[in-house]
Amino acid sequence: MWSLFLRDIRLNIRAGGGALTGVIFFLAVIATIPFGVGPDLKLLARIGPAILWIGALLACLLGLDRLFQADREDGSLDLLVVGNDRHMLALTVLVKCLAHWAGSVLPLVIAAPLLGLFMNMEPLAIGATALTLLVGTPAITFIGAAGAAVAVALPRGGLLISVLVLPLTIPVLIFGVSASYGATANPDPFLQPFLILAALTLFLAVLGPVSAALALRHGTD
Repeated sequence: MWSLFLRDIRLNIRAGGGALTGVIFFLAVIATIPFGVGPDLKLLARIGPAILWIGALLACLLGLDRLFQADREDGSLDLLVVGNDRHMLALTVLVKCLAHWAGSVLPLVIAAPLLGLFMNMEPLAIGATALTLLVGTPAITFIGAAGAAVAVALPRGGLLISVLVLPLTIPVLIFGVSASYGATANPDPFLQPFLILAALTLFLAVLGPVSAALALRHGTD
């Protein structure tokens, strides 16, 4: 599993800057917001956490089609499916999700504090938003794994993945933004939505890979 993790990290780096593409898209989303809402710094600071979360969510969806596509093209996906039973295949999908998150999504979390400065956010709000992104974005990857597994055999499945996954990520977005606001806006709570966000990530860490494994095995059959 460790070898698979390192292999996917290397492939992600060699594939042509998947992480860089996500960061640039994230930056483009954040940079266009002031042109839409105007130069009101107080308004930008107030909506900053929500904008960072929406930008990160869209950037995460951008690269989900690469989760299984390269393996399908070179034939290694068939070997992974045929050579593993159902439980081991789910564990394999979990490792691939972690590698995808570390290679493509973690750079977005690292870039979020810098982009928060563009929104005139306070340091506490920036730190809280970055923390919620660190905890919540793996849940998006786990949900996306199921969508990517369903669409991997379809031509131009990237758009279908976004259509399938986006509605399912709404609870993650809600609790992530609520926790970010709760860190600075009294009397809104921070701990309760943050713990629910962490629970969603842990729950989807089980459900997402299992669902993706079933979809991959059904698609291979």
